Amino acid sequence: MGRIFETRKATMFARWNKMAKAFTRISKEIAISVKAGGPDPANNPALRRALQNARAANMPKDKVEGAIKRASGQDQKAYEIVLYEGYGPHGVAMVVETATDNVVRTVANVRMHFKDHGGNLGTAGSVAFQFQKMGVFRLAPEGLDADALELDLIDHGLEELGEGQGENGEKQLVIRCAFNNFGHLQAALEERKLPILSAESEYVAQTPVELPEEQATEVLKLVDQLEQDEDVQRVFHNLR
Repeated sequence: MGRIFETRKATMFARWNKMAKAFTRISKEIAISVKAGGPDPANNPALRRALQNARAANMPKDKVEGAIKRASGQDQKAYEIVLYEGYGPHGVAMVVETATDNVVRTVANVRMHFKDHGGNLGTAGSVAFQFQKMGVFRLAPEGLDADALELDLIDHGLEELGEGQGENGEKQLVIRCAFNNFGHLQAALEERKLPILSAESEYVAQTPVELPEEQATEVLKLVDQLEQDEDVQRVFHNLR
């Protein structure tokens, strides 16, 4: 088990549609989870995670309920989670998670974004070995004893615990586990009624790299362009 200290690199490219993009991403998460496990969050851990993320993003209740209702209907698009791997500028490894109803369109767009920013889209497995898929929970730290919590959750799959920051610089407590222990740790956190801000799977870089500011900016421009794509859910990279 390790201790982590995470500082999430703040985006350098503010977007007017940032909130709308977050709502679209979460709506797709809801759709996929409802299709897989039904509309009752009590019996669908994936849907519970999506609803936690909706609350963290301040997604309006009517939008959440609408997403669940649409996902329960016959006309809901069938989204498929597809991962793309590649190298951005200066050899930075990237994993791009998409949720798409048209793989041909999505792969063409992702390839174009890489090419436009001096990167290259790779084949499956070309960079994934540099990342570990983990369950990642972010908690509000107020009133929590991190050391006591760490000891309490070890038997439920916790592997790493440390500090992080939200997009607005607010402090967070970051907890990681092996992905196959996601459900066990989620249940333990819920049982203790801990203040979960988000619960997601993430691809965590095993060997982060440092770049000078100018080069890092070039990488982040590609990240930003990918995140604006309607099919892209999240972008993971090994830039520290």
